[in-house]
Amino acid sequence: QAIQAINGYTNMSAEEFTNMVFQKIDVNNDGELSLEEFINGVEKDEDLMELITKSFDLSNVLKAIQSG
Repeated sequence: QAIQAINGYTNMSAEEFTNMVFQKIDVNNDGELSLEEFINGVEKDEDLMELITKSFDLSNVLKAIQSG
């Protein structure tokens, strides 16, 4: 909820926010995110990439994305 407030998603519940993220990047719709799905999804969604980089220290994940 704090992340949502920081990034302007205060009109959504935590569950709605999570569902939105999964809809964007859970490619096979199995309700789980593999590392590959996560990396590909974040890489393709500029808004999600910005949200995550502002909210978390995921420097190792970002390095993996940048190195391909």
